[in-house]
Parts: sequence; C-alpha cells; structure tokens
Amino acid sequence: MQASLSGKTYGITGFTSGIGLASAEVLAAAGAHLIGVGRNPQRCQAAAQRINERYPGRVRWVQADLANQAEVRRAAAEMGQMLAEQQRPHLDGLVHVAGVFEYWMRLSSDGIETQWAVNHLAPFLLTHELMPWLAANGGARVVTVSSDSHYFGRMDWRDPQRVRCYNGLAAYGTTKLANVLFSAEFNRRVSAASGARAFAVDPGLVQTDIGFKHIPPLLQWIWRVRRSGGTSAWVPARCIEYLLAAPEGELPAGVYWKDSRPKAESRRAQDVRDAERLWDYSEQLCGIENGAWK
Repeated sequence: MQASLSGKTYGITGFTSGIGLASAEVLAAAGAHLIGVGRNPQRCQAAAQRINERYPGRVRWVQADLANQAEVRRAAAEMGQMLAEQQRPHLDGLVHVAGVFEYWMRLSSDGIETQWAVNHLAPFLLTHELMPWLAANGGARVVTVSSDSHYFGRMDWRDPQRVRCYNGLAAYGTTKLANVLFSAEFNRRVSAASGARAFAVDPGLVQTDIGFKHIPPLLQWIWRVRRSGGTSAWVPARCIEYLLAAPEGELPAGVYWKDSRPKAESRRAQDVRDAERLWDYSEQLCGIENGAWK
C-alpha cells in the first residue's frame, strides 16, 4: 500500500531504531510530519537527521525517559507546543513503539516495575495527555506495538506488576497483554466521544535489538540465533502505515492486527472485566483523577 499521509501529523515513540525508525521512515515517505520521542538525545538527533535528509522538515523530536511519568507529561506538553508553533490544530495519530525487556526486576523512579512503566503505562499516560489534540482530529488513530507474547500473559490482580516473584518473560507477556486490553478498552470508553480508534499490532518476530539489553550473555546468544529467522522491521511498519492511512469505512473491525490484517487476540485479551480493571488501575498509578479523558 502506497498511502498518502500528506498534511497529517503523528507522534511516535521509540523512533530511533528498529520498528520505530522503520515506521518513521515509512510515514515520512507517505508525506506525514512526525514528532518523535526518544530517550537518548544523540540518537534522536541522528534518526531525525537521517529522515530529514530524504524528506526535509518532516521530523521534529522531544527527549524523554518514558519510564518516568513526569517526563511523559513533559514530552506531551512539548509535543503540544510544537503543534501550536506549526499551526497544526490537531494530532492525526499516535504510534507507541518504545518498549523494553528486563530480565532482572528493576523499578522506575516512580517505584513501578520498569517493563510495566515503559511498555504499558507510558502509552496509556501519553495518550491521555495528548487526548485534546487527538480528539480535535475527529478520527485519530492510536497504534500500540504489542506482541504474540501477550498470548502467554495474564493479569494477576494479587500482584499485577509481578514484583513478588519476578520473572522477566512473564512480566513482558503481561505488559503486551495490557497493550491489547488498553486498546480494546479505549475503543469502548473513548472512541464514541472523541472519534479516535485504537489498535494493537503484532509485529511478529522482528530483527531488533530488544533481546540484547539488560540480559545475561547466554540469553543474548539465544536471542541472536532466534532473531536471525525474523522479519525486517519494515513488515510491521507497513501494518502501522495501513492502520493510520486506511479510510474508516474501509477498515475492518478488530483491535489486534498483524501483516495489515485483523488477527484473533487471546481469550484473556477479550476479558472485558480485566480491561476495565486494568484501565482503573492504570489511572490510579498515573494519578489521573475522575477518569478525565478530555
């Protein structure tokens, strides 16, 4: 699909490498303007320069550690300021790509398990903070990169962040399940009033570096072997482009997508009670009062 996104503006996290960088390049090629969010300013600058050399003026960026809720809020404020400076009255969509895998338990500066903070709460909070800009569009799209690991995830409400008996893989699967539950609950709670629609994308096994960070050498070797059979980051990038560009009337129903087609999510991802409980718990962790989604 060679979409035209000319005149549209999207926010995208994790745009400095892997799926995020491929997605940013695909969207810029289709004519979109982007506001990237990344943790390392040098890598943000390099990624923006790489894209702007081919598509001049398409990418601006803000620096933020998405594990820190204060920085998520600051990033949203800076993105809003950029939109105002560019005289863009709304945000056409938000793409949540940034994610981490932690083999050992590590808490964020807010005292939250790091995978939970980055993989789920950062998309949840950033979407909330940018809702005035997304709602002003009337048909914005919110796309979160999940994983087939969500099929093995489950919400344990006695210990949602799995800090009592930590297992990095189990925690990762739970956060990826949370991505799907969040997207489904967003569509139930927010879509009717805002016109925005949320999706979770299964990227498949992709040749990224996520499995090399913060893990023992043996597991790094296993990931190197496993990812050799993976696909290019361009494959999920094209799925993200499709979800952003497809006209509403031509976009099939479904919250979970892979290879530009709806895919059946896990039974746990269809649990409405878990989705409702996750939403309320996430608001509590983020300090969002009265359920205010503007």
